[in-house]
Amino acid sequence: MVGARAYIFFGLNAVRFLSIVSLILVFASSIFVIVTDVEAVNAFEAAKQSGNVTAQDLAGCEYIENSTVPNQIGGVFWAVINRLLIIFQVVMLFLSEIGWPSPFFDRFFPVLGSGFGLGALGIFQGLIGAAVLSQHVDDFTLVAAFFLFVLGCINMFLGLLFRESAKSRRSITSWREDAKGVLPTTNLRPAANLDLNRSGSSSSGQSSASSTMYEEKTRGVTEFGAARNGSRAGYGFGRQGEKAAGLKGFLISKPLESLPRYAARPTSVPSQSSRSPSPQPHFASSDSAI
Repeated sequence: MVGARAYIFFGLNAVRFLSIVSLILVFASSIFVIVTDVEAVNAFEAAKQSGNVTAQDLAGCEYIENSTVPNQIGGVFWAVINRLLIIFQVVMLFLSEIGWPSPFFDRFFPVLGSGFGLGALGIFQGLIGAAVLSQHVDDFTLVAAFFLFVLGCINMFLGLLFRESAKSRRSITSWREDAKGVLPTTNLRPAANLDLNRSGSSSSGQSSASSTMYEEKTRGVTEFGAARNGSRAGYGFGRQGEKAAGLKGFLISKPLESLPRYAARPTSVPSQSSRSPSPQPHFASSDSAI
């Protein structure tokens, strides 16, 4: 049976996929609008030079026909800059959604990095969608911008719901780490083959403990759930950890007691008594003895 965690994982990734699709559509529509504006401006300039457009027509026209370029000083420049900035923002949001390069966003754009949730992403998407919808555009650009605005509202809601854990919940690497067992598995020898000698068990136990500690330090503590997220604590080695390990099929045995390597081995000391030793009989041989 699929748990709630799986539903959250697939739901967040479905929204992530739709968000990526909407960003691609807005990217394509922005390029299309730039091309359309440039063609409309060229046709407008050609009409002015040919005399088909009078000064009265220019005075009553706020926008150049069939474009989003305002009929004012520097209108073409600012219209193109607006579209280029939208394309740049869309590219940054697209890279943030696919999670590459994550260290770059964590350092230079922390709100789009792994430490923040989906709220900031949704705000940026909503601003871009509102900026495009505030102008008279063609149907393709209108649908793409409205789609992006809806996804931005959904991401803002998910950011408020899951806060900073939203990206870790939808991460594929975190999903694979959580799919591992609660405790690490090790290959142990059968109990019948263990040497119960005190000196042998102390040296072998200490060497195996040191090697186990080294492996756990290099591998990290993600299998216990403590280092995966700073706000989530693992089961540890207490009662909860033993219970969770039992549910997973692991057996925790009590380690054998042993003395440390630097401890001296006990030696037998002859008993001392205040009583004098009993006299030993002495026999002397005689020359006439048979």
